[in-house]
Amino acid sequence: MTTRKTVWCALTVLAAAVLSGSVLSGCSDASKATPVSQTFSFGGRTLDVRAHDTPTDLVATDRKDIKVTLWFDVHGTNPHSSQTLEGNTLDLNAGCSGWADCSARFRVEVPREVKVLRDGRTTDLRGLPE
Repeated sequence: MTTRKTVWCALTVLAAAVLSGSVLSGCSDASKATPVSQTFSFGGRTLDVRAHDTPTDLVATDRKDIKVTLWFDVHGTNPHSSQTLEGNTLDLNAGCSGWADCSARFRVEVPREVKVLRDGRTTDLRGLPE
């Protein structure tokens, strides 16, 4: 048998969950975040960029190295980000977990002569103007 107190508690929990979701949703905005850049030396001919579903702009430039810029805005807890280059794979990761809302965007600048793959698939990056 459901008591009045049980129903009230259930409604209170539901209202708190809805309110928490609406407070967190749409709060973070990567375009307003302060960019952080990192460069990597690279002598290879092919680069495979793996961004794990994070929006990533791939740009051919006159650079000799690879430059990764991250815009990352987090409201809440447990943010994580990493940029690593192992061999010809550039692994980009940014996100958050728990009670958090985060927004991230990467920009990867590569030398024009480097063939770029996105998650192992060919892109049209080679020779494109900035």
